Amino acid sequence: MSGIVAGRVVIVTGAGRGIGREHALAFAREGAKVVVNDIGAGLDGTATGESPAEQVVAEIVAAGGQAVVNGDDVADWAGAQNVVNTAIEEFGGLDVLVNNAGFLRDKMLVMMSEEDWDNVIRVHLKGHFAMLRHAAAYWRAESKAGRARAARVVNTSSGAGLYGSVGQGNYSAAKAAIAELTIQAAAEMAGYGVTVNAIAPSARTRMTTGSGDAMAAQMAVPEDGSFDTMDPANVSPLVVWLGSEESAQVSGRVFEVEGGTISVSDGWQRSIKRDKGSRWDPAELGPVVKDILEQAPTPMPVYGAR
Repeated sequence: MSGIVAGRVVIVTGAGRGIGREHALAFAREGAKVVVNDIGAGLDGTATGESPAEQVVAEIVAAGGQAVVNGDDVADWAGAQNVVNTAIEEFGGLDVLVNNAGFLRDKMLVMMSEEDWDNVIRVHLKGHFAMLRHAAAYWRAESKAGRARAARVVNTSSGAGLYGSVGQGNYSAAKAAIAELTIQAAAEMAGYGVTVNAIAPSARTRMTTGSGDAMAAQMAVPEDGSFDTMDPANVSPLVVWLGSEESAQVSGRVFEVEGGTISVSDGWQRSIKRDKGSRWDPAELGPVVKDILEQAPTPMPVYGAR
């Protein structure tokens, strides 16, 4: 199959359903060989015994593409290594890693349990790191052996991680950390020819449609046949492009994607400042801070805040 990523070997984690499924199908349509990773977990991360990854692989193969199933837990150190090994053993290498796996345990912070916090941080943040770490080790070894690959990593952050989301403190913290991990990894891995970027998608998935009546209504499929801005397939074209060799000059960036809109998020950077040239006295800082904040950009509102 021909396409923008023809012949490239791609891992997509959490690819059994939702956005991950669309990523896997989109990469395959553009000629990539895809490792479809999914453990078949429920929305809250508990095991369901289902194998949605097998259905995705069957669909790819039926369309003339190449794909294999992997059911390892990406947040398990050995499991993440095995996902990478699957790509190398089945397809002879690895070119693209798309970190997408995750789930929700939504609660207000005052009601959140230690388990709710640990499990979400584990799958989202540790899962991203474990996969990144093992893929990076492979790419570094290839580079040192004179076989540098035009490798790409696409992480999955969220608007919740960029701006906050009431009732999702664990998820927001993990997704914010993933955005920063992206910047860190891009700087550290540039010497091996690896680019690292992230997306913050807005689309219809089990996570969004299960987040209350108002959100479900916003995510509903248009009945009038108009453009479905919440179709998860809208997110995948950018991810495929970021996974291609064409994206070599783009690294360390976070893109928001919703419907047909793509925007870049600038993240933390220094804004307005005042320098006294000596130590401040606490009593004089009130008007100084007020002046700084009046001239600084207004922060984006936290999702769900009143």
